Amino acid sequence: MEPVISLRAAVSLLGRFPGLAGVDLDVHRGELVALHGPNGAGKTTLLRLCAGLAPLSSGTATVVGFDLADGGRRARREVRRRVGLLGHGAGLYDDLGVDDNIAFWARAARVPDADAVVRARRGVGLPDRVAGVSVARLSAGQRRRTALACVLVRRPELWLLDEPHAGLDAEGRDLLDRLLHQAVDAGATVVVASHEHDRTSSLGARVVTLVGGAVVGEG
Repeated sequence: MEPVISLRAAVSLLGRFPGLAGVDLDVHRGELVALHGPNGAGKTTLLRLCAGLAPLSSGTATVVGFDLADGGRRARREVRRRVGLLGHGAGLYDDLGVDDNIAFWARAARVPDADAVVRARRGVGLPDRVAGVSVARLSAGQRRRTALACVLVRRPELWLLDEPHAGLDAEGRDLLDRLLHQAVDAGATVVVASHEHDRTSSLGARVVTLVGGAVVGEG
């Protein structure tokens, strides 16, 4: 079966700086993979490349069946529709309410279910009373949960999460772990970049270590 992510000698230049410097990596459907490495190792760039947001400067990269080297803008657009990215920034519209933010991402992913927004919000532990509250008025933890709901509602084939436990309390962290396992059990693939090795170890993830923009170990 074709890997969900297949990178060969993948280089991504951020200006003149190589965010990735020749990465070889396969991730298969239903896997939970943790990216470890120091700051500047390339973890965020790898996630953004797989989301169709960072450039592929050389090498090959196939994500959810689309060739990012030869497919051009169409391939990157199709990848973005099928991937859910949770980055350092929440990616939320501060002037919109919680449900309106989630609904925006549901429409972007062409999710037809009218009840999906409410299910996603409740699925991340946000009560009905915050449905119409503007994101600007939320606590840091509530914002993080809202951003997670925006990923959840899209039902992505591939989850790409950058330090997803940051900003969550203990209950929120445990909830996130359950959601990740549920996604994998449903057939999705999950890649998590994290400095919290104890947390990712408890997830049972395959660990991929990056240093200097290259994979230096797996375990």
